[in-house]
Amino acid sequence: MSADVTGARVIRCPGCGGPSVYSTDNTFRPFCSARCKNNDLGAWASEGYAVPADPDPDLPEPDVDASDPLRH
Repeated sequence: MSADVTGARVIRCPGCGGPSVYSTDNTFRPFCSARCKNNDLGAWASEGYAVPADPDPDLPEPDVDASDPLRH
């Protein structure tokens, strides 16, 4: 970490890895830009950050009807 001319901390942007000013003046913090912030939001919304988990063996298997056109 370092500081810019105004004394605000400069951190690494979690989106692109470039420098990002971490202060209240940066509306996209901790990101450097709207693009990095929106890319991260898109990955989150599309479950790109999902953590894989093993199924709980105590839960019953769901009933799946293959003929149901509305099943997901």
